[in-house]
Amino acid sequence: MIRAEQLVKEFNSLTAVNGISLEVAQGELFGFLGPNGAGKTTTIKILTTLLKPTRGRAVVAGYDVLKEPDKVRTVIGYVAQDVSVDDKGTGRENLMLQGRLQHMDSKLLRQRVDELLELVDLTADADRLAETYSGGMRKRLDLIAGLIHRPKVLFLDEPTLGLDPQTRVTVWSYLRELNQKEGITMFLTTHYMEEADDLCHRVAIIDHGEIKALGSPKELKDEIGGDCVKIGFSTKRLLPKLGKAATDQEPHRQV
Repeated sequence: MIRAEQLVKEFNSLTAVNGISLEVAQGELFGFLGPNGAGKTTTIKILTTLLKPTRGRAVVAGYDVLKEPDKVRTVIGYVAQDVSVDDKGTGRENLMLQGRLQHMDSKLLRQRVDELLELVDLTADADRLAETYSGGMRKRLDLIAGLIHRPKVLFLDEPTLGLDPQTRVTVWSYLRELNQKEGITMFLTTHYMEEADDLCHRVAIIDHGEIKALGSPKELKDEIGGDCVKIGFSTKRLLPKLGKAATDQEPHRQV
């Protein structure tokens, strides 16, 4: 569903993306993991036609992002870092607007709105103004707004940025359910290692605009391996002033 070949993006003297190549299969939940400034958002903007690459080629759902950008936009959904819901509209009105922008049939659109609201537990709050929603509710509304037209590929740029841990786990659950029930291919950028580990089928680790590692979370962790360090100490040294009763204790074997 996604293929990138030697993508490069330069901003004057800064190379934000430096020769990235990758492939994402249909139905895959693919993670793009890296620190702030690594090139994640620049890459996702190229794949969603918001930026033109300096060099290289990318194809999304069979369409070239440079030669066929309009066709790419009809088959993708995009959820940006910042929530983009209209606070002065209700949850339902936000979704209806997105559907009309996609030229959806009115009857099918209403059905789709009801279906998505139920999916993320917003049915009871659908007719409240979005400005009365909590941060987690706004994020869930923003998420399903990108799904209204049944995209083949959903791009998510740090979808849980700024959320509290409990809300973050809830969003993970919804993303996993959407991937499984809707069969949508997902391309997710994040700098949370636990998010990539919990959600993604495969992960690419990017730093300074280059992919440093690529594989399943298990494969990447197995490559690193690890050592077990054991530390022992004696109570005689730690408790010299507590008297003979303390110093006669059995030394601690392990911490």
